[in-house]
Amino acid sequence: MTEIIFIVEESAEGGFEAKALGESIFTDGETIDELKQNIREAIQCHYETNAPKIVRLHYVKEEVFAA
Repeated sequence: MTEIIFIVEESAEGGFEAKALGESIFTDGETIDELKQNIREAIQCHYETNAPKIVRLHYVKEEVFAA
């Protein structure tokens, strides 16, 4: 595997949450920089060999407003 994709959303408690597509990897962080570091660590823990070389982040922002 050369690439892994994470869906990134703002957490209700503050900060950010990330979930990998097709893998059981979940992590969070207070800032985007902290989240990226936590993603790197989670990938290292998840893969003993053949870890992805590229991480793609898809940011999802939900907005609700009155009609």
